[in-house]
Amino acid sequence: MKKIFIAFLITIFSSAFALAAEPIAGTWKTIDDETGEAKSLVQIYENNGNVYGRVVRLFKNETATAKGVKGSPKIVGLDILWNLKDTGDKFTGGKILDPKKGKVYNSEAWLENKNTLIVRGKIGPFGRNQKWIREESAKNDIELIPLIPELD
Repeated sequence: MKKIFIAFLITIFSSAFALAAEPIAGTWKTIDDETGEAKSLVQIYENNGNVYGRVVRLFKNETATAKGVKGSPKIVGLDILWNLKDTGDKFTGGKILDPKKGKVYNSEAWLENKNTLIVRGKIGPFGRNQKWIREESAKNDIELIPLIPELD
């Protein structure tokens, strides 16, 4: 009976781990879904069980500012993705900011494969996907604290 109980516990704990989505923390190269060009590097990090994404580099116009965001901050250093929650096969319930338009959309993300992250911004059932490519060479040793932007 004791062996059956232990086997039962092992099954439950291994099932719980199997339900967690693959971790997405790290640095990702964002790809413009209209031009196919690399736009930025985003550092995805976890804090208190939620997933966030901060722009750490722009490939063009490093000094660009976010439109419609209080204080017109530079895009580099801005959290554009926040409050994603691991729901098993993907991360859902978050928000994503389009810093060029100053608009916030509902967001979800999932791994297409180990090195490709699909990030979806949406309004209701409508939305669009972007492919982000894992940037292996980037350093990820900085602990980040969420800084969710306020819109004007």
